Order: sequence, then structure tokens, then C-alpha cells
Amino acid sequence: MNRWFVRGFILVSTAALFPGMVLAQDGNVDKAREALAKQEGDEDSSKQLEEVFQAAEKNYSLQKKGTHALNYSFDYSYTGDQRLDLAITNGSVRNLDVVPSATHNFTNSFSYDYGLLDNVTIGTRIPLVVKYDTEDELSVYDVGDVSFTGRWQPFAYVPGKMSTTFFGTLTTKTGVSPYEIDIKEQLSTGSGYYSLGGGASLSKVLDPVVVFGSVSATYNLPAKDLNQVRGARLLVEVEPGFGLSGSAGFAYSLSYDVSLSISAQLSYSDQTILTFSNGEQAVAQDQMTGFLSMSLGTRVSETTIVNTSLGIGLTEDAPDFSVGVSLPINFSGLKE
Repeated sequence: MNRWFVRGFILVSTAALFPGMVLAQDGNVDKAREALAKQEGDEDSSKQLEEVFQAAEKNYSLQKKGTHALNYSFDYSYTGDQRLDLAITNGSVRNLDVVPSATHNFTNSFSYDYGLLDNVTIGTRIPLVVKYDTEDELSVYDVGDVSFTGRWQPFAYVPGKMSTTFFGTLTTKTGVSPYEIDIKEQLSTGSGYYSLGGGASLSKVLDPVVVFGSVSATYNLPAKDLNQVRGARLLVEVEPGFGLSGSAGFAYSLSYDVSLSISAQLSYSDQTILTFSNGEQAVAQDQMTGFLSMSLGTRVSETTIVNTSLGIGLTEDAPDFSVGVSLPINFSGLKE
């Protein structure tokens, strides 16, 4: 396999390293196109690779001006935990019980990107969530939190140099809020508040490997005017803490048709303050979450690369594991 095939396919197959973290894995279209440029001695299969690249590029790179891309992804995650049911009266423990919890989360997501400029891409993601709690036999089928993104590449790619992309995200509260349901009888599909986030992602080609990483911060807006019964109290306001996140990984081409990607993510969430109608407050402590993801990119046709991923939680607050698959959806109406 010549160097051109290896470098080009690595850039294509970094697409779905982490389906819930697309922003964090953004790369560079110009970089890939440089690698895909026909060299002396290259065969006519370069045209096929370029078509495959265009089918999957929206997952990790900027769109050319006026072009569109649509992508579908499916993710499943499982979280098993032990909940402590504790009642305290006049400083004395009256009831103590450990309740097991097991939640299955299925998410079908459709992502759309549009090239506003050659170095500016805007997009949206619409998740459809199915959640089931096997211990309490509760389930929910509803829309999740819809998000809107913008990505900007300030500098053109220079071969051998680091590529940088800045991104911003607005996440809405379109999903079922955990602060507006009967917590004993219902499940949520969203966070319950608006979020603003931003950060930067970096990548560099070290033929035949691509290394990448990202850092981001999130500000969560308070949720007010609530009216949720929690025990003998009424929840009226939630002040979620800010969040910080970082990730790093690499992608390696195993062959012209197959590549392997591995990355790790570390996230920090500040404490959340719950305010009740009687003026009392409860504080949910800050959390640190670690997650390891492995992804396999497989070219199944001349225009389609399917990415399958497996994630493993590294900390107590992370999901136990997750699996996912993503692929581009090609419609003639979305072509340039």
C-alpha cells in the first residue's frame, strides 16, 4: 500500500471516534484534500477515495462553501448504579435502603451540516431518545436536547503543521426535563436547561498516524420557575455548574478499507445547587468522568464508510459502557 492510500484513509476514518463528541473530533478538510491530491504514480482509485472522503468528511471537518452533509448515528449506553434511599428526622436516620438502578439508553441522531464559507460550517443535531429503567420498569420515548453548532478554521492547512479548528455549541432544553417530571414514575430525555459551550480541536498527520485532541468549556444556564415535588419539598430552581472537558487520541490505517481509532476523554462538572420553595438548598457535588473509546472505520462501498465504536467508562460517574454506529446519508438534493 503506498503512502497516499494510508494517509488519505486515516483522515477519512477518524469520522466517528465518539458519536456524542463530534465537535471534539473536528479535523481539517484541506488537510485531507492535500493528502488526496493525485501524485505521480497514483492509480485511478484516487477518484474512489475522494468520493468516500466526501461521504464521511462532515463528521470531522469543515464543509466547502454551499455544500451540505447529512449523517445518521445510533448509540446505546448502559449505566448500572446503587441509589441510597435515606430519610433523616431530627438528626436521626429513620430509613436506610440501597436501591439498585439499571438504565438502558438508545439514541438515534440525525446531524446536518452546511458550509457557510470555506472555513465556516454551521450545523444542527436532532436526537431521538429511548430510555428504559429495568429496576423500576420505567420507559420514555421522546426527542432529546437539540443542539446547534458552528465551526471555524482561522488558518489554511500547511502540510506538516498542526491544524486548529474552533467550535461553539448551543444546546437547547427540548428534551423531557428531569426537573419537570414525577421522578418516581417518569424518566427524562434531556438536561432541563440551556447550555453554551466552546473550545478548540487540534490534529496533525504523522504518517501513517493522525494524532488529535481537543479542549472545551460549557456554561449551563439556571433553570427557574420549576414546580417539582421532591419528598416533602417543592423544587423551584436549579443552578447547574459549569463543565470542562478534554480529549486526546490517534487514528491508524490498518489497510485501504479499515482503520482503527482510540481516544480518551476526561470531563469535570461543577456542583449543582437545588433551591426549594421554603428557601432550603441542596448541593450535588462536583464530578469527574473518564471515558475510553475505540472505533473501527470500514469502507463498505465506494461512497460509504461505516464507523462502529465501543466505549468503556473509567470512573464511577461514567456510563458502564456504550456502543455506536454512524454513517453518512447520501441524497441527490444534498449534493453540491
